[in-house]
Amino acid sequence: MAANATPPGCGPQLDSLYYNLCDLSAVWGIVVETIAAAGIVFSFVLFISLLASLPFIKDVSRKSAVALHAYFLVCTAGLFCLTFAFIVGKDFSTCASRRFLFGLLFAGCFACLLMQSVRLNILARRNSGPRVWILCLGAAALWLVEVVINTEWLIITIVRHPLLLNTTAEISRAIAMPCNIANKDFAMALIYVMTLILAVVVSSLAIMAGRHSQWKREGACILVASLVSVGIWVAWIVMYVYGNERTGGPTWDDPTLAIALVANAWTFIIVYTIPEVCCLTSDDESQQDFGEDLYPSRGVGYETILKEQSSQNMFMENKAFSMDEPNQGTKPVSPYSGYTGQLRSSVYQPTELALITKAVGNGHGLHRTSQW
Repeated sequence: MAANATPPGCGPQLDSLYYNLCDLSAVWGIVVETIAAAGIVFSFVLFISLLASLPFIKDVSRKSAVALHAYFLVCTAGLFCLTFAFIVGKDFSTCASRRFLFGLLFAGCFACLLMQSVRLNILARRNSGPRVWILCLGAAALWLVEVVINTEWLIITIVRHPLLLNTTAEISRAIAMPCNIANKDFAMALIYVMTLILAVVVSSLAIMAGRHSQWKREGACILVASLVSVGIWVAWIVMYVYGNERTGGPTWDDPTLAIALVANAWTFIIVYTIPEVCCLTSDDESQQDFGEDLYPSRGVGYETILKEQSSQNMFMENKAFSMDEPNQGTKPVSPYSGYTGQLRSSVYQPTELALITKAVGNGHGLHRTSQW
């Protein structure tokens, strides 16, 4: 009887709690777990790539966002892992993890996106962002609010009705207590996460009004990711609260939430994380090459000094040569044009014999004049 009750694709020794992971008649479980497993592997690869690119990031403004990117990837990988809790059957552990971690992981993702939007808003207006520890503390504070909300909500709903574990039926009812919650209550417990989503949309729109356009591309990625997330959340909430009651009943609840988790997590990966990881070092390399061409590095060695001296001498020689060149126009007449350019030492100075001869000549001339 047990062998006949085992669905096709599952082993006879497998617990019935995990039938959805291998049941070939319920294809949704196999498809969703395959996509979720691929998402976990891809998130791990991106996380390693992010850490490996850290030494090559030269821009301080971009390096300050690496911590938020890393935490965002951890929360995204957690969404992929939580998908398996909605594929397997319901018991105390799986239902408690569903109710507690669903909002917790989404709050972590959207808290990181909100702090990234705040950082980009400051960069788009001042071109200088806040420090890393301020961004991390802000994301942690936003995430801890959801931790308090989910913890209080989970405790209140579990201990609301005192249980007397006297019979087997009561024990089974106590085990299934975290699962006994209405779909509307589950959706209403996520109001804080919905508030974070709307805050991300509004803050990412404000990035587009900044003056520095180089930061608007990252803001566009956050805006698209948040808008797609809004569409996914509206779709699964409408289906989970209203659609399942009219179509498939409670059997569609788990597939709806599992598909919503996988779809939103892959949206984070494709629309936001991959472009961010790719542009962390590409922009830095282009800016570095441009800076090297604009301001070439100058050494302080002996060869560099000789080159500088030779270039200065060549400049002086060229300048002297250009000054000696005659002008093509009319030349102005200098007031010193009659000056021969001889030094004072080269002026004619008569000798003593010449002076005596000249004096004798002058004497004869004077005698003749007196005779007249």
